[in-house]
Amino acid sequence: MKAVLRYIKPFAGTVILAVTLLCAQAMGELTMPNLMSDIVNVGVQGGGITEAVPLRLTPQAMRLLLAFMPEDHARMFREAYDEDGNLRTDVIGQDLDAVYGRAVYAFMMKAMDAMRAMEITGVKAEQAEIELTEIAPEQLYQMGRLVLMANPDLQEELAGAEVDSQLYAQMAKVFTRIFYRDAGLDINKIQRDYIYKIGLRMVLLAMGCGIIAIVVVLLSARISAGFARNLRRSVFAKVHSFHNAEIDKFSTASLITRSTNDVQQVQNLILMGIRTMAFAPVMGVGGVIMAMRKSLSLSWIIFLAILILICALVLVMIIVMPRIRSLQGLIDKLNLVSRESLTGLMVVRAFGNEPHEEARFELAARNLARTERFVFRSMAMLMPLVMILLNGITMVVVWFGAKAIERSTLQIGDMMAFVQYAMNIVFSFMFIAMMFVMIPRAAVSANRIKDVLETENTILDAKEAVGFPAGNAEVSFDHVHFRYGGAEEDMLEDITFTAKPGQTTAFIGATGAGKSTLAKLLERFYDVTAGAITINGIDIREIRQADLRENIGFVPQQAVLFSGDIRTNVAYDSADLAEKAVREAIRVAQAEDFVSEYEDGLAARVAQGGSNLSGGQKQRLSIARALARDPKIYIFDDSFSALDFKTDAALRKALKDYTSSAAVFLIAQRVSTIINADQIIVLDEGKITGMGTHKELLKSCGVYREIAESQLSREELE
Repeated sequence: MKAVLRYIKPFAGTVILAVTLLCAQAMGELTMPNLMSDIVNVGVQGGGITEAVPLRLTPQAMRLLLAFMPEDHARMFREAYDEDGNLRTDVIGQDLDAVYGRAVYAFMMKAMDAMRAMEITGVKAEQAEIELTEIAPEQLYQMGRLVLMANPDLQEELAGAEVDSQLYAQMAKVFTRIFYRDAGLDINKIQRDYIYKIGLRMVLLAMGCGIIAIVVVLLSARISAGFARNLRRSVFAKVHSFHNAEIDKFSTASLITRSTNDVQQVQNLILMGIRTMAFAPVMGVGGVIMAMRKSLSLSWIIFLAILILICALVLVMIIVMPRIRSLQGLIDKLNLVSRESLTGLMVVRAFGNEPHEEARFELAARNLARTERFVFRSMAMLMPLVMILLNGITMVVVWFGAKAIERSTLQIGDMMAFVQYAMNIVFSFMFIAMMFVMIPRAAVSANRIKDVLETENTILDAKEAVGFPAGNAEVSFDHVHFRYGGAEEDMLEDITFTAKPGQTTAFIGATGAGKSTLAKLLERFYDVTAGAITINGIDIREIRQADLRENIGFVPQQAVLFSGDIRTNVAYDSADLAEKAVREAIRVAQAEDFVSEYEDGLAARVAQGGSNLSGGQKQRLSIARALARDPKIYIFDDSFSALDFKTDAALRKALKDYTSSAAVFLIAQRVSTIINADQIIVLDEGKITGMGTHKELLKSCGVYREIAESQLSREELE
C-alpha cells in the first residue's frame, strides 16, 4: 500500500487543507447540539436569562433576598449593588451566583412548606415550581412576608442549610426573570433576542459547515483524480518499459484490470478516506466527550452502543473479508473471457461456438456477481442494525433522561443534545467501519498495482551505455544461444552469421524453428543466453535501447495499426515528418494505389486495430511505417504473407533500391519472397542447417530443397 500511496505526496498541501477544514466542520457539527440545548434550556425554559445573578434589583427584591441569606452572605450581596440597584461590574464573576442561588433555594423550600398548609396567591403546592414564572412580583413579595412571619428564626436555619446546586441553578434564573419584570424590563424581548441570537449562530454555523463540506468534496475529488491520473500514468509507463519476459508474467486482461479497476478501488479509498478518516474520528471522540459533559450518568448507554456496534462490525468483517480479497481476481477472469471472446469473435462465429463462449462468460459473470452480492448483502445488514441501534439509544436515553429530569439532575435541552451526540457517535463509528471495509479491497488492488510497478526489468541499459554506432550497420551473431525463461532446452543453439550493409539476409524454416526469436533478440526484446550480437563490433547490450530501436525499422508478423488516420500511422514515431517522406514510404510499400482511392487521402480514418482495412492493406501500411523512419536496420518478420505474388514482387523490387545502404533481415515462409536474398539462412529446430544463396542452398541443404520443391515448380527450381 505504501508504494502506491506515495503518489499522493504531490497533493500533501491540499490534503492538509482538506483535513483542517474537516476538523473545523467536525467542531462545528459538535457545537450544534450545544446551541440547541441552550435554546431549550435558556431560551425557552429560562426565558433568555443568561446570568443567574440579576443585573438590576428593586429595593423590594433586595430586601426579600437579604432576608433569606446568612449575615455574611447578605453583607457581600448588598455591597455588590450600587445605590440604584445595578450590579457593579467589578464584582461580576465572583461567588455571587452561589450566594444568590442559596437564597432563592431557601426561599423556595420555605415557601413550599407554607403552601402545603394553605394556598397562597392561588398557586397550589404541586404547581408552584411549574408556574413560578407566572407569579407577579407583588405576589412573590407577599409570599416572602408570609414565609418570614411563619419562620421567625430563619436566619439561624439558613446558616446551616444544605443547598442542592443542581436545583438552585435553575430556580435562580426563574427568580431573576421575576425581578426583571419588577424592574420594568421587557422580559419577552430578552427571551426573543436570545433565541434569535442563538438561532442565527446555528444558521451561520450550519451554512459554514455546508460550505466546508462542499469545498472538501471538491478538494478530495481533485486529490483522488490527480492521484489516479499519476498512478495510471506510472502503471502505463511501467508496462511500456516491460520486455517480453515481464509481459509474459502478467496477462493482458490482468494488466488492463490493474490499470483501471484496481486504480479505481484505491482512488475510491482516497476519495472517501480524506472525507472520513479525519471527520469521523473527531466526531466520534468529540461526541463522546461532549455527551459525557452533558450527562455523565447516561454515558453508559453510549459505551454499550459502541460495544454492540463494534461486535457486529467485527463479525461482518470476519465473514466478508475473504470474499472481498477474491473480487479482483474474479474481475480479472471476467475481463480475460471478454477479451478473448471479442478478439476472436470472427473465429467464434465461423465455428458456430457462440453458446460455448456465452457459457464461459456467464460462468465468470455469475461467480463475480455471486461474490459481490454476498459482500453487498452482508454490508447492507449494517444499516438496519445501525438504525435499530439509534432508535434503541433514543428510547433508552429518553427513558432514563426523563427520570433524571424528574429528579432535576438533567435539563430537557441537555437530554436532547445527548441524543444528538449519541447519533453522531454511532454514525461516526459506522463511517469508520465502512472505511475498514474499503481498505482491504483497496489494499488488494494496491498490492496488485505494486506488483506491476516493482517488477524489475530483466533487460536494462548498461551503466556506461553508448549510442548507436556511426556509419552503416553490420550485424553479427556470434555463437548465440537463447532459452526462454523456465524452458529446459535452448530455443536457439550456436547461431553465427554476419549481415552486411546493403545486403538482404533472409531466414526460412519450419514453424517454431526460431526465426521470429532471432528478430526479438536483435531488438533486445530478450537478451541472449550465451554468445553476443554486435553492430559494427559493439555488443547491442552496450548500446542504449532507445538508440538501438530508433535505428531499427521493425515490421511484425501481425500488422498492428492504431486508431487515427493513415498519416499518423505511417509517421508514427515522428509526428512532424514531412508529407513528402510519408508519401514516398507509402509508394515504396505499394500502398499508394488504395490510399489514393480514399477521398481524404492521408487523412482517411483508420479504425482501432485497422479493422476497416484488409490484411494486405494493413501489412503495407506497417511496412510504410518502418520505411518512413529511414533506419539503418530493417526487420521484416513474415511481413509479406498477406500480399499477392504481384504486389510481393513489386514491393521487393522497390525495397531493393530504397534500402540499399541498410542491413535487411527478411523472415518468410515463402521461398519466392526470399529467392533473391543475398544470404539465406535455413533454421531447423533452432540450429542453422544451411547458409548461402538460393542456388547454393538447393545444392547443399536438403531442408531448404524440400521447402523449395514443395512451393516452386520444376522450371522455377532450375
